[in-house]
Amino acid sequence: MPEFLIETWYQILPYLEFIFVIFLSIWWIVLPYYAFKLLHWSYFLWKNTQFVLAVDNIILEFKFPREIVKPLKTMEDVFALIWGAMFDPPNLKERYFEGKVLLGFSLEIVSLEGVPHFYLRIPTGSRKMIEAAVHSQYPSVEISEVEDYTRNIPWDIPNKEWDLWGCNYMPTKSDVYPIKTYKKFFEQGVETPYEEKRIDPISDLIEAFSKLGKGEQLWFQILASSAGDDENDYVKRGKVLVNELTKRPKSKEVKSLFGQAIDVFTGNISEEKAEEKLLPPEMFLTPGEREVVSAIEEKISKPGFNCSIRAMYIAKKDVFFSPNKVIPIAYMNQFQTKNLNTILPFKKTITKIQPPDIMQERRAYLRKRDLFMRYILRDSPFTQYPGGVCFLSTEELATLYHFPGFEVAPTVQLERLEIKKAPPPSTLPIED
Repeated sequence: MPEFLIETWYQILPYLEFIFVIFLSIWWIVLPYYAFKLLHWSYFLWKNTQFVLAVDNIILEFKFPREIVKPLKTMEDVFALIWGAMFDPPNLKERYFEGKVLLGFSLEIVSLEGVPHFYLRIPTGSRKMIEAAVHSQYPSVEISEVEDYTRNIPWDIPNKEWDLWGCNYMPTKSDVYPIKTYKKFFEQGVETPYEEKRIDPISDLIEAFSKLGKGEQLWFQILASSAGDDENDYVKRGKVLVNELTKRPKSKEVKSLFGQAIDVFTGNISEEKAEEKLLPPEMFLTPGEREVVSAIEEKISKPGFNCSIRAMYIAKKDVFFSPNKVIPIAYMNQFQTKNLNTILPFKKTITKIQPPDIMQERRAYLRKRDLFMRYILRDSPFTQYPGGVCFLSTEELATLYHFPGFEVAPTVQLERLEIKKAPPPSTLPIED
C-alpha cells in the first residue's frame, strides 16, 4: 500500500473513532421516534377496524325498466348527490377516540351463471339518502334489499372444487389525468344532426356476462368513498400538473403588458424573448396539449371519490374457462386514451406469480385468498394495498357504473321491469 494512503488513513482514523463513539452513545435516541410512529399506526389501525366492523351494511339490487331514456349525465348527478350524503369527515375527537373514518360504498356488477345483476352495498343508516338520490333521477328503477351473493359459494376458495383469477385495476398515469368518459361515447345522427345516438360502453360487459354458464361467476367491484381536500389533494396536484404542461413561469412577479412593452422598446430584452413574454404560455400549446390540459382542469373541477377497482372470475374447476378472465380487462380498455389515461390490471395483485418462481403455488394461493377476502369483506380504501387506490370524478364513476336501457343493452338475461309505475291519480280522495 502506498505510504500516502497509510498516512491519510492514520490522519482520519481519530475522527472515525470519535464518530463511532458518538453513535454508540446516542443511537438509542431515535428509538422513541420510530416506536411512536409504530404505536400511532397500530392504534389507528385498531380503532379504525373496530369502527368499520361495528357498522351494519346492506346490499341493494337495482332492477330497471325496459326504457331508460335519460342521458348518462343523470347518473353523474346521482353520484354527486351520493357524494354529499356520504361525506361526513370526523373531527379530532371522533378520529382519535372513536376511530371514525369516512364510510364508503361498493358498486358491483355481477354475473351469476350468466345472469347479470347490479348491486350496491352501503351502510344501513345511509339507505334512505341513497334511495332518495336514485329515485330523484330514476323514479322507475326498483330498489330491493337482497342477501349477499358471495355467501352462496364456499369461502375457502381456492379449493379442490373451485378456482379463481382476479386483480385490482389502477390507472397507468397520475389519477388527475381522466379516462375516456361517456361524453365521448356518442354519434351524431345523419338525418337530424343534433340527435345524439347513445353508444353505451356497459352493453359489451353485460353481453359478455350473459355468456357465462353453470358453475361460473364473474364479479366486478368499485369501492368508493367521498374525497374532500383532506382525503385527496387532487385539486392541488392537478393545478401543479397543468402549470407543468403549460410551462408557466414559477415566479409570481409578472410585469404588466404595458411594462413588458416598455422593455421591448427600450431594448431590455430581445425580440424573441419579447414575443414569448407578450404571449401567454397557452398560446404555444398544440391542439392535443390543449385538449389534455382542458380535460385535467375539467376533472379536478368536479367532486369525486377515492376508489379501488377489482374483478374476479370464479368457477368450478371442471368448467373453468381461462379466457373469461379478460372480460373485465376488455371492458376497461374501452376507456383508454393514449394522451390521457388508461386503467389496467395492477401487477402487485394479479393472481399469477411472475418469476422468480420460488414457492410459486403457495404464493399464488395466498394472493388468491387475499384478493377473495378483500372482495367479500368490501374493505375500505384505507386498508388497501399501497398504490391500490385512485381518484375518480363523478363523471368517470358514472361512465364505469350506470343503469343500462334495453335499447343499448338488449340482453335477455338482464331482468327488466315490465310494469311501469305511475303516481296515484290526482282525483283520489284523501282523508283530512
